Amino acid sequence: MFSQSSRAMDYFTKLFKYQKAGVREYWIVDPAKEVVTVYNFEKETMEQYSFDEDAPVGIYEDF
Repeated sequence: MFSQSSRAMDYFTKLFKYQKAGVREYWIVDPAKEVVTVYNFEKETMEQYSFDEDAPVGIYEDF
């Protein structure tokens, strides 16, 4: 299980730092919620996928 400080680090601190550093896409896999959150900084989008769904990689075509 993730601690609250780890969760805050992933959802806020890392998200901000990675976006500012030029990372194109950032994924957070949350096993507690069984959700994958994908931030595509190039397209300025955020999508969520359940563990039952395929999550496409936005920065590579057909991946």
